[in-house]
Amino acid sequence: MDRITALFWDLGGVVLTNAWDRASRQRAAEKFHLDWDDFEDRHELLLHGFETGQVFLEEYLNRVIFYRPRQFSREEFKKFMFSESQAFPESLAVLRRLSAAQQYLLATLNNESLELNEYRIGQFKLRDYFQVFLSSCYLGVRKPDDGIYRLALHITQREPRECVFIDDRPLNLECAKELGMQTIHFKKPAQLQDDLRRFGVLADGQ
Repeated sequence: MDRITALFWDLGGVVLTNAWDRASRQRAAEKFHLDWDDFEDRHELLLHGFETGQVFLEEYLNRVIFYRPRQFSREEFKKFMFSESQAFPESLAVLRRLSAAQQYLLATLNNESLELNEYRIGQFKLRDYFQVFLSSCYLGVRKPDDGIYRLALHITQREPRECVFIDDRPLNLECAKELGMQTIHFKKPAQLQDDLRRFGVLADGQ
């Protein structure tokens, strides 16, 4: 097995909760008394641009929520959106150990809109762990498009076989694997640690 030199991490579902997934939108629809079908239809139409940095948060809100008068404010809705992000402490603990060891390039490889991505980086001090943030909003392409994995390899100047990509969604892993990257299907932190040991990234007892 080739020596692993780089670890690429999904964020939502691995390190943090998802930022603005279907469950969060359903909670928003309930809290703010939104028409779910209309809300979801508008969201889906804006999603690609929102997560590839072409549509910013204010435009997203204009098109999806505030295209008509509401009984709540824009700030109330944004506060709710940001509050949906929470950390997974055990996953962060794994990251902390890897970062302290300074043996691997640690990079994100995630789909996220610009404002939510930057909020999450700051709120959860992700700069303490990751050297590079390869997010869809910066790269202009989303997983599972193979272009995002190719960009990650080009930017970091790594060969696929020396990289491990960690994600909670099988489709995203399939595309990375087709390019020759090693993959871990994240289910829970203990399983992640076992799989990292299998790749020689964590030693026994870590």
